[in-house]
Amino acid sequence: MPPFVETLKSLPARSKAAFAVAAVAIVAIVLFMLQLASAPSYATLASGLEPSTTGKVTAALDEQGIDYELQANGTAVAVEKSSVAKARIAMATAGVNAGAGGEKGFELFDESKLGQSEFEQKIALQRALEGEISNAVTSVDGVTGAKVQLVMPEEELFADTETPATAAVMLEGATDNLEADSVRGIAQLVSSSVKSLKPANVTITDSSGRMLWPQGDGDTGGALGSTQQGAEGRYERQLEAELNAMLTRTLGPNAAEVQVKADLNLDETTRETLTYAKKGVPMEVQEESERLRGGGVVGGGRAGTAGNMPPTYGGAVRAAGNSNYRRESSTTKVALDKNIERSKVATGGVNRQSVALAVSPAALAAAKVTLEDVQAMVARAAGVDEERGDVIEGTEMVFPKPAEEPKAGPVPVAFIAPLKWAGLGVAALIFLFLMWRNLRKRETAALPHPEWLTQIQTPTPLSALEAGTQPALEQQTMVLPEREPNFQLQAMEQVMEREPERVAQQVKAWMSDDR
Repeated sequence: MPPFVETLKSLPARSKAAFAVAAVAIVAIVLFMLQLASAPSYATLASGLEPSTTGKVTAALDEQGIDYELQANGTAVAVEKSSVAKARIAMATAGVNAGAGGEKGFELFDESKLGQSEFEQKIALQRALEGEISNAVTSVDGVTGAKVQLVMPEEELFADTETPATAAVMLEGATDNLEADSVRGIAQLVSSSVKSLKPANVTITDSSGRMLWPQGDGDTGGALGSTQQGAEGRYERQLEAELNAMLTRTLGPNAAEVQVKADLNLDETTRETLTYAKKGVPMEVQEESERLRGGGVVGGGRAGTAGNMPPTYGGAVRAAGNSNYRRESSTTKVALDKNIERSKVATGGVNRQSVALAVSPAALAAAKVTLEDVQAMVARAAGVDEERGDVIEGTEMVFPKPAEEPKAGPVPVAFIAPLKWAGLGVAALIFLFLMWRNLRKRETAALPHPEWLTQIQTPTPLSALEAGTQPALEQQTMVLPEREPNFQLQAMEQVMEREPERVAQQVKAWMSDDR
């Protein structure tokens, strides 16, 4: 029997129990680590699936022998990262559409049942339109998913009593990078896909409930990005990217950085200009002439009614001298040329912008230029106008060094994982060895000799020892008979006293033979 087993058997019960618990804990930890290492890494293949679509996807994967995992209560399917491409090919071969939103379109009519009512056919058509529009919207760059809800009006006898068709579109995921033209295009896409649906009756929101379309009046409403903050953010990012690219080409990477803050004018204004010509064209000419020749009549007589009554009235008139009256007038209406210009001022003008520039002194010394030269170059590239109130500030700054990529070690990557488990096994063996050595030391350690045992001369009950008293016993102490002398034992003791080294070598030889 090995000495290790004999040592374990000779240990106390408490030490055996501690050793067993430690061994079980080590085995459990090793098994857990092995399970984590051997567990495959999964990647989501499709999400937001209907239960029927999930069944088709899993059937296609089972047919090709691809391991998968159901997530999100069966609405998502994940496969191993190394099998994603193979899984997509398997789904395409089986004719399962789990991409582009995964919504069913006109495929619903492939499952139509015989004897459907008119109401069921209308609902199926509406669901098919919603699925087709949702898949089309999801294919737009920047859109990760979309849900579409349509409200189809009932046909009425009179056109003025009909209600218009409406549509609600909710875009999933982040929409910060979605351009205004993209949102306007989505609205046009939805309105063109449904009969009698106007873009003004299309509502587009994101997952947070923020209104993206419409934001203005009628069909020309604004969209995402037409707001002050969105437009300024896009302008600043675009200008910063252009300036940083220019500095990278001229000064090198990690040598300069530019930050832009802009204030844009997004007010929509219409301008009308009216201009008249200096020389007009006669449109209407009117001339008038009046002339009178001959004697005149001069009245006279008394004032009052008596002078106006005959015969005084007749006698009151007397002839005057010759008269020559002449009157002429001329009127001309002239039409002047005029030019009326109506122009709509485009939005997005820059009211004011601030540019911050930071340049590394080492880059300036390497390029043999000054900070003022770089600042002037950036100001011209950014279109800084001091009369408009633009500001540009430049400073020299030491840039932190980029983090170095880890260098490839002498051990190949394929051997790293096995070496980890080998190291774990060696650590477990070292732990077991240290525990065994500690137990062995405790086993061979000399116990302190209790002095109180030598003080007891007669048999004493345990209760008396606990009480600290020794009752006097009448019986005599038992005297053992003397043993006869053993001459062989005495000779051996004499040899050990004379030649201890020889005896020790002989004992070692016996021990090696027993092993």
